[in-house]
Amino acid sequence: MTKDITRFLAEVKAEMAKVVWPSWHDLVASTIIVLILVTIFAIYLGAVDLVLSKAAELFLFGVRA
Repeated sequence: MTKDITRFLAEVKAEMAKVVWPSWHDLVASTIIVLILVTIFAIYLGAVDLVLSKAAELFLFGVRA
């Protein structure tokens, strides 16, 4: 069992040496894109939720005078 763990850790180390990490500029640019898209989707889903909840309220309870 110790032999298996040692082999596994050696393979992990070899694979980690192959990893190409993004530059700082690429990381910041990707993060900004993700934040912008998350904001857009949040606004869109919030608007859809508001419209659907108002429609459900009118449908279920009718228009109150």
